[in-house]
Amino acid sequence: MDAVRLIATSRRALTTAGDVPELSAEVWQAQALAQAIGSRLAVTGPPELRGEALGLTELAGRGCGVLDTPRLGAGELRAALLTDLGDARQVLLHLGGLLGEVGIALVGMASVADDETSYWQCVEAIDAADESRDRVLEMLRKLADRDRTLAERETG
Repeated sequence: MDAVRLIATSRRALTTAGDVPELSAEVWQAQALAQAIGSRLAVTGPPELRGEALGLTELAGRGCGVLDTPRLGAGELRAALLTDLGDARQVLLHLGGLLGEVGIALVGMASVADDETSYWQCVEAIDAADESRDRVLEMLRKLADRDRTLAERETG
């Protein structure tokens, strides 16, 4: 499945999640998808994005690592369904939106945490989502710089 479609599926699932365990599972799924996209961009994406894409992979992995791993049935891990990145810019635009929504969901989860451990897990996951989003924005900036340079070469 293509990345933009998977991101849209994750966004819908995140907004319709009910209780905290379900929301936590969707946050985890979104972080795992960001990790998979980062990994794919690091290997097959535009060369100027590879360093930031590796960083995204690590940060999103950290976001998954601080949350409890949800019980998923066969075929339920969205990140495993990723088959095609498509246009890097479109993927990054959509992924940035998803990561922003993940951060908002995590703030909500932190505000209703039953214990200090859960609260701090949410805070660490918020940091990972925020830093992941920063990497996405940096990759978008690099793509814009590349396009501007190419346009200048064509006209100059």
